[in-house]
Amino acid sequence: MDNLVSISASEAARRIAKGALSSVRYTEALLARIAEREAAVGAWIHLDPSAALAQARAADARPPVGPLHGVAVGLKDIIDTADMPTAYGSPIYAGHRPGKDAPSVAQLRAAGAVILGKTVTAEFATYHPGKTANPHNLAHTPGGSSSGSAAAVADYHVALSLGTQTAGSIIRPASFNGIIGYKPTFDDFNYGGLHALAPSLDTLGVFVRHFEDLSLSRQVMSRSQPVRAPSAPMAAAPRIGVCRTPMWDKADADMQEAFLRTVDRLGKAGAALVEIELPPSFTALIEAQTLIFMAEGARHLEREWREQPALLSPELRALLEKGRACSDAAVAEAQALAVRCRAELADILREVDALIAPAAIGEAPQGLAATGDPLFSRIWTFLHVPCISYPVGRGDQGLPLGVQAIGAHADDDRLIGTAWWMAEQSAEWTPVS
Repeated sequence: MDNLVSISASEAARRIAKGALSSVRYTEALLARIAEREAAVGAWIHLDPSAALAQARAADARPPVGPLHGVAVGLKDIIDTADMPTAYGSPIYAGHRPGKDAPSVAQLRAAGAVILGKTVTAEFATYHPGKTANPHNLAHTPGGSSSGSAAAVADYHVALSLGTQTAGSIIRPASFNGIIGYKPTFDDFNYGGLHALAPSLDTLGVFVRHFEDLSLSRQVMSRSQPVRAPSAPMAAAPRIGVCRTPMWDKADADMQEAFLRTVDRLGKAGAALVEIELPPSFTALIEAQTLIFMAEGARHLEREWREQPALLSPELRALLEKGRACSDAAVAEAQALAVRCRAELADILREVDALIAPAAIGEAPQGLAATGDPLFSRIWTFLHVPCISYPVGRGDQGLPLGVQAIGAHADDDRLIGTAWWMAEQSAEWTPVS
């Protein structure tokens, strides 16, 4: 494997800015890796090497214009692009060409990025999977709905890719693929130009292999300016809330073991550990988040449901049927619960730098017909707080396991520094061979 494909996006940008590496050379290395692995992994739904190299040549022909100058990135195929098809994972939109780029894509281009292509998404970023396999074991799911974006980063096709999360579609695939997944504070990254599913939950985020690329992504895409994301782990040992969550007994034994081992390592490294038991009101959040997911999904996929129901998967039709049956009163009650729990969580997070919780039930399940359960992400997505997943070893089947760090609302920069410190003390990376 060409070692160029394993460097961070930040390192690639530094080398290109110094003239030590050309964008063409870097892009060629990534395309060679994709050519070697794509038939097995299936991370991409649209890839045009000649167009990517044309962007790279244009980058090499001008001075650096931004912090991602000449660096190739991937986009989940739920994100509109004017020069590439965007099908939202559905045959309804096969060949669809949006009229303009999503704001996030415009931000990437303004920062100098080369848009390598579009990665596979589950249907409308829900549950019906695409073709992507887990690069650690091709018989297992990479998770979803951001399946292609996660697999592309894990398999060294790109160093940075965009994904989205409405339930657990960044944190869970990051855990399954042994990489870093970052779901920012809700609405901190501009979600415009993406096919809405549940707008009170939908969040744009990123997959990377190196923590410094989280700071880079915030520099390019965050609404919070100026960004103060760290370029190194926080200097002092943090105060960490150990949060098994009400779903603890649903975690597999190997996930529970990995989580407790990670907590022990953090304590031995100097972190102040505080046991956190979430208030009783939090036990109803899973059901409430699921209701909002279904109800808003039914509303925002109404046209597709009405005009071309035969082109929707059975899984999605079943979800939309349930969503259409949700009453306005039930939706209002669920949203009111989230408001109360956000205030309670804010009080908890004033006492710690971050919480630590499992990122998924366990390893990536076998088979490609489903993408795994988002159980351990639902409440944090609903509460709009930032989350970062990083790998902490392997489970019984030799596949990656991850934990997630959860930060206070709009305190993403501190969360990155805290999670970076945590990972330096406890991460167990599981690189694809």
